[in-house]
Amino acid sequence: MSVKDMPIPLSADGLVPLIPGVIFQFYRSSSGHMKFPYLEGGGNALGHIDRVQLAHDAGGLLEPLTGSEYPRVMSAIERSARWMLPLTTRFRLPTPNAKSQWIAVSANPAPASDGVLWTGMMMDITDQVIEEQRLRRLCDTDALTGLPNRRKLMKHLSHLASLSARHGTPLSIMMIDIDHFKLINDRWGHLQGDEVLRQLATKMKALLRCEDMVARLGGEEFMVALPLTSLQQCHKLADQLRKAVSQHDFSVGTGEVTLSIGVTEYRCGEPLKNLIERTDQALYSAKDVGRDCVCLLS
Repeated sequence: MSVKDMPIPLSADGLVPLIPGVIFQFYRSSSGHMKFPYLEGGGNALGHIDRVQLAHDAGGLLEPLTGSEYPRVMSAIERSARWMLPLTTRFRLPTPNAKSQWIAVSANPAPASDGVLWTGMMMDITDQVIEEQRLRRLCDTDALTGLPNRRKLMKHLSHLASLSARHGTPLSIMMIDIDHFKLINDRWGHLQGDEVLRQLATKMKALLRCEDMVARLGGEEFMVALPLTSLQQCHKLADQLRKAVSQHDFSVGTGEVTLSIGVTEYRCGEPLKNLIERTDQALYSAKDVGRDCVCLLS
């Protein structure tokens, strides 16, 4: 490319509209008054925003702009102002077409007259967040059944156990195993065996309560975490589930798919390893007494 063919360098004012984001200055006074003295850029994420209003008083607009992320955004602003640290946060921006966009904020603070002035950028990171969510789902979801996997279940169960210990509320779990699943695979083939697993996952989600989490541990084994549920309530729910499954045709004939289920209740302060071991013992008791039944271990 010859010198005469090279593009003419643009001025700063000419470059700003081409930037895939928004350059801004944000001011907050010591009394809490907030505004955007400068807000320009080529990003369309803020195209429907009243920038004139933001330039004079942003206080009433920040909450509707950031929605449920508002408390976290304000905490980030407060932390940055107090310690003069870079402001780094992100929030979900509602838009008129009901398709939310994710906005990343990065700005540096500086003392200003009776307040703090931040100078920085806002970028649309919606595609990045969607990809993060997709990867998170892959990490937490069983690919065959769409149920939570062991990793997600253990994280959830740890949270439920903490709540149970703190508030003194009951927490029970079920360990579920499909009886003679190898025979189903041998007779009908592994593809049909996979279909049984998928149908069972759908059936269990439909029969259990919305607050219960059913997860696939691996193979033909599942676990259900039931918050605010006593051992007796869990036993009743497990038996209802067992009966419904035994009466359902999973494309291999009614009664061909049955479950053995072990149930236990969390003991306050008990390590989760012990809880799961006790539930496993209850499951093996169910298998020992003939399968297609529920055994509990107090």
